[in-house]
Formats: sequence, structure tokens, C-alpha cells
Amino acid sequence: MVSARLLVLSLFSASLVGSQPTESSQQVSSPPAHPAGEPSLSIDNLSFPWSRLRLPKYIIPLHYHLLLHPNLTSLSFTGSVQIQIDVQNNTNWVVLHSKGLQISKATILDQNLAHLSEQVLPVLHNPSHEQIGIFSPRVLSSGQKYFLYIEFGAELAEGFYGFYKSTYRTSTGETRTLASTHFEPTSARMAFPCFDEPSFKANFSVRIRRRPEYISLSNMPIKTVEVSGDLLEDQFAPSVQMSTYLVAFVICDFKSVTGTTSSGVQVSIYAAPEKWQQTHYALEVAVKMLDFYEEFFNIRYPLPKQDLIAIPDFQSGAMENWGLTTYRETSLLYDPLTSSVSDKLWVTMVIGHELAHQWFGNLVTMEWWNDIWLNEGFARYMEYISVEATYPDLKVEEYLLHTCFAAVGHDSLNSSRPISSPAENPTQIKEMFDTVSYDKGACVLHMLRHFLTDEVFQRGIVRYLRKYSYKNAHNQDLWDSLANTCSEEDFISGKHCYSSSQASKNAYLFAGEHLNLTAMMNTWTLQKGIPLVTVTRKGARLLLRQDRFLRTVLPSDPQWSTLQKGFLWHIPLTYKTDSSSIIHRHLMTSPTDSIHIGEEASWVKVNSDMTGYYMVHYEDGGWDVMTKLLRENHTALSYKDRTHLIHNAFQLVTAGHLPLNKALDLIGYLLLETHTVPLLQGLGYLEAFYHLVEKRDESVLTHNLGAYILRFFRAVIDQQTWSDSGTVSERRLRTEVLSLACHLDDPPCVKRARQHFSDWLQSNGTLNLPTDVAETVYSVGAQDDHGWPSLLHTYKISLSEAQKHKILYALTSSKDTKMLPPCGKHGGMYGLVIRSQDLSTLILMVARNPKGHYLAWDFVKKNWDTLVQKFQLGSFCIRNIIIGTTSQFSSPEELTEVQSFFESIKEQASQLRATQIALDNVLKNVRWVQRNLETLRKWLNEQMQ
Repeated sequence: MVSARLLVLSLFSASLVGSQPTESSQQVSSPPAHPAGEPSLSIDNLSFPWSRLRLPKYIIPLHYHLLLHPNLTSLSFTGSVQIQIDVQNNTNWVVLHSKGLQISKATILDQNLAHLSEQVLPVLHNPSHEQIGIFSPRVLSSGQKYFLYIEFGAELAEGFYGFYKSTYRTSTGETRTLASTHFEPTSARMAFPCFDEPSFKANFSVRIRRRPEYISLSNMPIKTVEVSGDLLEDQFAPSVQMSTYLVAFVICDFKSVTGTTSSGVQVSIYAAPEKWQQTHYALEVAVKMLDFYEEFFNIRYPLPKQDLIAIPDFQSGAMENWGLTTYRETSLLYDPLTSSVSDKLWVTMVIGHELAHQWFGNLVTMEWWNDIWLNEGFARYMEYISVEATYPDLKVEEYLLHTCFAAVGHDSLNSSRPISSPAENPTQIKEMFDTVSYDKGACVLHMLRHFLTDEVFQRGIVRYLRKYSYKNAHNQDLWDSLANTCSEEDFISGKHCYSSSQASKNAYLFAGEHLNLTAMMNTWTLQKGIPLVTVTRKGARLLLRQDRFLRTVLPSDPQWSTLQKGFLWHIPLTYKTDSSSIIHRHLMTSPTDSIHIGEEASWVKVNSDMTGYYMVHYEDGGWDVMTKLLRENHTALSYKDRTHLIHNAFQLVTAGHLPLNKALDLIGYLLLETHTVPLLQGLGYLEAFYHLVEKRDESVLTHNLGAYILRFFRAVIDQQTWSDSGTVSERRLRTEVLSLACHLDDPPCVKRARQHFSDWLQSNGTLNLPTDVAETVYSVGAQDDHGWPSLLHTYKISLSEAQKHKILYALTSSKDTKMLPPCGKHGGMYGLVIRSQDLSTLILMVARNPKGHYLAWDFVKKNWDTLVQKFQLGSFCIRNIIIGTTSQFSSPEELTEVQSFFESIKEQASQLRATQIALDNVLKNVRWVQRNLETLRKWLNEQMQ
């Protein structure tokens, strides 16, 4: 799964055998009827037999036969499921998951399909654990297989989980309905009773009944039979073994385009009929990506088809259901006339992410949600590897640094968590889909890949995928596969690895020592936080010290030593000097260390290209050396190293290790910079300061900072053309620089944008603006009384989600608070104008507006219960709303206000890590302002003289 943007050739036959449906899993359309008039068993003397959140392990599901009949008029569905189960302990009870389903019948049959009881079996419910218990008066015997048959029904869900309804409007104004699923992590139980935990892998045979005007899709290929004149039944082939959260089905009236990979996999892209023309780029990408992954993993994609479908109502960015990946429309559809190069990159990366999951997550699945990073961290990292290989012109490697910077931002708060963390209930599990699992997971893997070398890393993950195909895995299984160690039993089978003695011969030598990969990686996955390596030059030696890097606590604070206690990382250091052309390596495993670099080196840059996940502080004048190097010979360092220095300097300011004026002096060299990435990194910090102070009563400081930014970057601004020409990097720079210049009311920028907007208005919206500057043009146009309603009209009728996103940004940039949705007259909680899926994005857009950030916060407070009901506690949207609406608060009064609100929703807030992250962020801002605002004011005065 990917979060919504606010931004091979031979399949080893042995593994496939175990993935096929078992011979004895015959299908029962409905079991033999009970004799008429037989009473049901009384439940008066029965109590729910299970007290834990996790299901018992002694009943194993083998094969589900699922029949569903959704009614898109009444917005309800009925169904039945027959589950073949393997009983491993004598028991009278079968406990499984069910949420919101009306169970109308339950029975258990033996292997000969005979009822175990002549009476209707009682079903007990435990809603707090989302479980049902089915009682059998006859003992289910250990070692035997049975069939559990259940009939059920429910309304199609509101919201974005389970089996839910979605709608879209045609260009003629007609509203059409579809039904779709989203089960990860714990919502398959909302669509059918099941053993809804990732380790309970099984085969699934799905049948769906529908009217002829619709189609249905599921994980596997389809065969259709007629039930009656106006009712068809789609029968899908049995699936491979997989977890319940990967099951999917959609009933809709969409159109598709289809292609075939080089190995014969049929790939289809589905979208609403009038958006069909926007599917062609996704088809090209998906075919290329599947070909790439089959070769990279050396494991064939195991299904005969892969469908990708754009769902109009979708909370996250996309979902990796095996063989039927579902997407938000902005994550799959690409319109060359209205989609920018950033939109194109986003679509490419999301498809790369979801198709990587077909191996990482689907073929091999984490044992439990505490290790969801094994799915999401890998998929996020494979985005970069796959896009760089298949679309090198998109320069995706330029974005990896920012993924790691995002991880650092989260991980340097005390409210962070280890990559592998306990998670038991559904809210805790949902919260695991966060920056730590995705971004930190990817950056730790990036560090590991560079540490082990590309070849060793790739061989290790292929070994991991082969060994655990159709199974579940833990952290340790990955480290063992990468280190090439395994048990003697595995060695004798000769399939996946060497013996331990052979492994020691093949062990990677690093700094002259045998590598204990498990010990090293446990320091990155089992403890939270990120290390800060402090570097001090002493003649020919470099003295090193590692501490935990924290941005909310200063070294002078009383709690500093307590928060540092017990933290130690095994850090694969890399460094470069001017006296050598090679990148040097050193594994730091102790709190302090030293390395010999020689007297002749005039400078040393640690963490080359930021391949390591750690911060670096150059003590005792070291930052002055770096500033001098950048001003005199900045190309001596790579663009990644220059970007890394800028990032580290400003983060160290926030953490109290470096004065602000030192970091501001460091980016003085940017007048010489020609590469987009370091330019935008430096500009980004100045822009962040501007957005912080413009929301305070600091009009003079706000004016001076804006004037300085425009003066300092004048040459870069003036170089930009209002077009879509140039490389991907040049186009990205154009978008960012012109957006900021117009926001700062730069007269030439505003004048040009107004002219473009006027031309667009006169064309009645038929003129296609350059996609790189469309958002800026719309934002300037939205400031006048005629432009805003014109944009709203276009928003309502546009068939391009990419264009609508840009217009939504513009609508929320208005300086007239009466026009700011959702607080103004045009907003709505229920998707009347703004779709509910876009509400969290809308709230964050309003919150970044200096005229709207209190409006957005007030809206969240007043509508909290409705928001939680709509998006679910722990979800992406709730987390983004909590953190995003408070992220610009920077006064003690605002901190108190946020604390007070969280106290008022204590029962919910106590379940969320996001509330503590939000408080940490506000505290960080308060302390930054207290320490740095006067320094910024003084520094600007000096620069403006």
C-alpha cells in the first residue's frame, strides 16, 4: 500500500506446488439442508470462548469458497463462504473474524459434507475484538479437516474500508455507483467472515453475481455463466495461497486497455469510461515494471493477469491486492494535457511500488503487522530502483534524499518508534503504515545495499523471496538470507543457502572483521531514532562520537542524558577527503571511535552521498571548513553531498548544535549552484522560515525575509520560462521557484501569471496551460472575485484529477477567508463538492494558508467525531490531519491549545502516536522561535544593508 500524496525468467516449480488448492477443497454451493423444524442450540449457557485479540493458532484455514451478490441499487450485499479448515487441537469452537456482518446461518460439515449437528449452530459475537465464535456440540478432532459454512449479509460500507460503495459523475451529470474493496490491514472481516491475520494464508475461489450492465473483477482470471436472464455469475479461478488482506473484488461499469508482458502476463488498466484515455501511460509503465521485476527478482510473476483499476473514492494512494491493484485516480491516470512532470513521476513510482509488492508482501508476507516494514520499506525502496531502471529520464534518484530527509524529520522526535514495533489492535496496526515503515525502512535498506554491495544485496533478497514464497517471514529471516546463513537442514535440501561453515567462508569482510549482520541491523530496526555522528579533526586523525539525534531536547536540558541512555548503533560510515579519490569505509560500533585520514587532507566529508542513515556534525570549526569549500570549489562534492550538508546544517540548528547564522552562511554559495536538488534544499529552508513567520505577528520580519529570498534567487527566478520545456530537473525547479516567487508577490511573476490566467479565462477553460506552472497561474487567478468562482466551476466539471488537484490548491490559497473551504460556503464534509477522500488534503491546504491555519484547526476540533467516523482512527487521513493542521503552530499559547484539545479527546488521543508527534512538532517550533528568531532578524538586517 502507498500513502496518498501531500507531496524471473524461471519460476522454481517446487514452490508453486504448495500454492495450489488442495484436492479435498471441493466446493459446496450450499450444504445439505437441516431437517425441517429442528430447533437451534441454545446459547444461554455459552460464553465467548476466546479472550485474546489474536486468533487461536490451532485452526488453520486452507481454502475459501466465497459467493457474493452485491446490489448497487439497495447498496447492500449478501453472501456465503465455505472455509475448509484444518483442526490441530480438539475443540468445540471455531473463532474467526467478522465485523458489521449479519450472520444468518452457520454450520460445520465433515470431510464427507455431512453436518456435525442436526441443529443450527449458535454464533456468539465479540464486537470489541471483531470476532465470532461458532459452537459445535460435537468435538472437532485434532488432525481432521472440516468445512465451515456461513451465510451473511451487510450494507455496503460508508467510507474507505471493507466492501464499500463509490460513485462518480459523468460529464452529463449522471451519478453512477460501483462497489470496491480495501482490506489492508484488518477489513476483510467487513466483507466476509474469515481468519483475518496475515499468517493465515489460504486459497480463495470467488464467485460474484451481477447484472449484465456491470463487470466484476477479482484477483484471478474470470469465467462467466448465466444464472437467469438478468443475472450473471462471474467465477474466478482459485487463487494462489495468500493472506486475506490481499483479496479484492470490484463491481463497476469501467472500460479498460490491455497489453501483455514479455512473459505472457495480461495487464489491464481500468477506469471510468470517460477517463479511459488517461490509462495508456499506466499500461506502458505496468508492462515495463512487471518485465523489470521478473528479471530483477529472477522469479516469474505467478498469476496469469494483473489488473490495475482507478477507484473514484480511495483513501490511500494505492493497494497491492494480488492480481488486482487498486489506485486513487491521481495515482494511476495520466493526462498529457493537464498532468505535470511531477504527476507523471508520481504515477510511475506508485505503480512501481504496488507491483514490487507482488513479490515483497504478496509472495512473501510478514508474519505479523509489527514487521510491516518488510512489505512497505522494500516497496518504497524498489520504487527508486525500478523507476531508475525503466525510466531513467525521470531522474528518480534525485528524490531518494528527500525520502530519507522525511524519515529523519520524524525519527528525530522522541515520539518516534522502532521500525519493528508491537501492534495488536486495528488502530495500532493502521498507525504502523507511517513514515518509519515506509521512508526509514527504505533508507535503512539503501544503507544496507551500499554496505553489502549491489550484487550481494540483490542475491540476498532473491534468496529471501525464493525461500519464503507463499509463506510468512520475520526480520531475522531477511538478515539470514542476506548473510547467506541457514540451518544444516536447509543446507542438506540444497535449495536456498549454504551451511553455516560455508557461510563463514563467504562472509563479507568489513574493516577486517567478520560481519554480524543481525547484530548490526537490530540496532536499526529494534531501537527508535537516528544517530548523530560528531566529527572532530585532530591532526591526522578524525575523532568520532555517536549520540541519539533529537530535535526537541537540547544537550543542556536536564532530560538529555536520560533520553540518550542505552542507544548505540552499528554505523557503516563512509567518508571522502580531498587527498583521495576513493570513498573510505569504517564500521563504528562503539560510542566513540577514531580513524586515520592523514595530515594532508584539508577537508573531510562524512556520509558520502548520504548513503548512510545518520546525521553528521562537524565540531570545532568544521562547518567553517565546509562553508569555505562550498564557496571556493563546490563541485568538489557531489550534488547529493552538497544537499546533505545543507540538510544537516539546518537540522543541527533546530537541535541546538549549530547557530542559525552558520547554516545561513553555508547556503550563501547557492549563487553558484546550478543543480536543482541542492538549490531547492536551500530555498526550501528559507521558504519554511517564511511560512512560519508569516503566521505570526511579525510583518517586518516577514517582509524582509521575502525580500531577501527574491533578491538572493533573482537570477534563478528570471531564468525560468513559463513553459513545459527542459529536463525533468529543470521543470521541477521551474514549478517550485515560480510558485514561491508569486506567493511572495514578486511583481514580474504575478504579472505573468495574471496574463496566463486571463488568457485561460477568455478561452472559457479550453486553453491548456503549461502543466509546470498551471498551479501557480490558478493560485494567482484565485485571488480575484471573478477568478475564484471560475476555478470552482472548472473543478466541478473537470475529468482530470491532476487538474483538479492544482485547482484545489489554488482555491485554498485565497486571502479571503470567506472563500476558504471547508470552512467557507463551498466546503462540505460529505463530498458534495469536495470528495471525502480529498478532505484531509483540503484541510492541510487551508492550514498552510496564513489566513486559514486557524480556520482549519477550528474545523478539525468542531468536526473531530465525524472525521474519525469517516476515516477511522489510526488511518493515513487522521494522522495527516492531526500533524498537518498543527505543524505551523510556534507559540507557547498554541502548544497549550493543542494539548488542551488532545486532553479533551483523551480516550482516542491516547491510542494514537500521531498526537504525540504533533505535540513534539509544535514544541520543536516553539523552541526554534525562542532560540533563532532574533538571530534571523539580525542576520537579515545585515544582509539587507
